[in-house]
Amino acid sequence: MTADLSRRRTAVFVLFFVPGLTISSWVTRTPDVRDLLHASTAQMGLILFGLSVGSMAGILCSGALVARWGARLVVLAGTAAIAAGAALIGVGAGTGTDLGVALGLGLFGLGMGGGEVALNVEGAEVERLLGRSTMPAMHGFFSLGTVVGALAGMCLTAVGFPVLVHLVTVAAVVLAALALVIRSVPAEVGRRTAAERREPGAARTGAVWRDPVLLLIGCVILALALAEGTANDWLPLVMVDGHGFDAALGSAVYAVFAAAMTVGRFVGGRFVDRFGRAAALCGSALVGAAGLALVIFVDDQAVAAAAAVLWGLGASLGFPVALSAAGDSGPDPAARVALAATVGYVAFLVGPPSLGYLGEHFGLRHALILVLVLVVAAVFATPAARSPRGARDAEPVRG
Repeated sequence: MTADLSRRRTAVFVLFFVPGLTISSWVTRTPDVRDLLHASTAQMGLILFGLSVGSMAGILCSGALVARWGARLVVLAGTAAIAAGAALIGVGAGTGTDLGVALGLGLFGLGMGGGEVALNVEGAEVERLLGRSTMPAMHGFFSLGTVVGALAGMCLTAVGFPVLVHLVTVAAVVLAALALVIRSVPAEVGRRTAAERREPGAARTGAVWRDPVLLLIGCVILALALAEGTANDWLPLVMVDGHGFDAALGSAVYAVFAAAMTVGRFVGGRFVDRFGRAAALCGSALVGAAGLALVIFVDDQAVAAAAAVLWGLGASLGFPVALSAAGDSGPDPAARVALAATVGYVAFLVGPPSLGYLGEHFGLRHALILVLVLVVAAVFATPAARSPRGARDAEPVRG
């Protein structure tokens, strides 16, 4: 591996890490934010809708922006927006302003939706140049960031540390990390000339959307990304309101979930290499469904905490493994990765407000039944992740 490629891989790892750090810092403080805002479950769902709107705006713009300006500029703008959003969430919570928190979540979502799609395009290119499967490890650094953020958030919640100071500090850390590594990301990845953007692009995009195999892979991504996103949005509140944990212990359960996600992503590549992508995704969906079912239907705190491990392990491989399968499902892999990532991020649009509405009427635990049904349905779509080219579907991407 050349020094430039090593620095580029390290930059991708860092750029995956900082959004995980930021989102878990927000998630672990959601009970405190709710109390500062005096918000009901339904109101929290509406506030979280800011994250959904921002995410979808970023997602819908990302492909065109990457094609015009390249992945680096979109990643730079997206990560900066994540930092600014975290700071604004802290200010809104500190001043008790619902709109401020919602706007901060919108800005955060804009950065996540746009920047993460572009980062997955860059990550897929790095994986191709390395000649081995590294996408799970890249997403593993996102999960590692959630673990670090969750542990810090749990401790700061326990001592009553101000939400405003916490989130502003996280924003400063994100900006410092961005400044250190962004120059290692080449500017041209994903960029197309004006002529390329005018002619075959629309036809290729339409063809990609009509590919039934890719759409089935997208369904798997949607379900398992929704399982992951639901935990990011609601797990501490599910544990507090649904299982009687205090706020610090609710954050601790989320930290357990994030740790399970991290372990699953760093070691899951071996399972993929041994059994193939389809089997890995099927197993992930089954394990995630088991964890969700235990959280929903078993009224026991110890079982709920243990089930968070299954939930995290089950959700861990869905996004990265299915993204690799999407890129390997036919021609124009960059467009396929971008589309699959877009489908996955739709979970950020439908998840928070839907579960908030259902949680207000049926309780948060019972609202999770919707997620459980989708994850179980995804099991039947996982065969689409098999390689269509006759080679072993576990074979890593080659340069």
